[in-house]
Amino acid sequence: MSPITELVLQSTWETVVMVFFSTLFAILLGFPLGIFLFVTSPRGIAPKIIPYQLISRIVNVLRSFPFVILMIVLFPLSRVVLGTAIGTEATIIPLSIAAAPFIARLTETALNEVDKGVIQAAVAMGASKRQVVRKVLIPEALPSIISGVTLTIITLIGYSAMAGAIGGGGLGDLAIRYGYQRFRTDVMIESVVIIVAMVEVIQFLGNKAATLVVKYPIGSFGRQKSPK
Repeated sequence: MSPITELVLQSTWETVVMVFFSTLFAILLGFPLGIFLFVTSPRGIAPKIIPYQLISRIVNVLRSFPFVILMIVLFPLSRVVLGTAIGTEATIIPLSIAAAPFIARLTETALNEVDKGVIQAAVAMGASKRQVVRKVLIPEALPSIISGVTLTIITLIGYSAMAGAIGGGGLGDLAIRYGYQRFRTDVMIESVVIIVAMVEVIQFLGNKAATLVVKYPIGSFGRQKSPK
């Protein structure tokens, strides 16, 4: 195996690690935040205007930051948490923080699309607010949420490539250091092809997952399970 091939494989693995863990942490942060935004919104099941406006503005501010600037701003946090601001592990923190507001807003939007009649029917049957969220809102909105997570993963792949410009590692770093700075067009092309292939695979899997959830809904009030 040639040194360049080893570098490509290592950089691909670094990109996979960055995207996987940043997506995981972004979901853990953004998904509950999106539910909170929906529940406390003026159209939610428990409106609380002040908390909603506060969290909504914070989400908007974080979403408005260009990723490269956000990454530079978060260098001190990465250094405190991990002891370094450079490398694959350090990049996961800004990637997660950049993606969490995105997932929160996509989750809120998906929940807003749920038929209000289904929610009213669940409340009329005596469901608590927690039960409405767990057994009505999330199952009904799951296809849209999966599509939103798919879009987020694809966005994070692009962000991870940009992170390579400032020492983030991965395919972006490989394309810049070896493809651009050392005039290795073949390395540049390989990096781009792998990134495009990753996007295609993620989009395909996301579409399949969303389709399966629509076809076989999980515990939904509003739709019956398809016969086997």
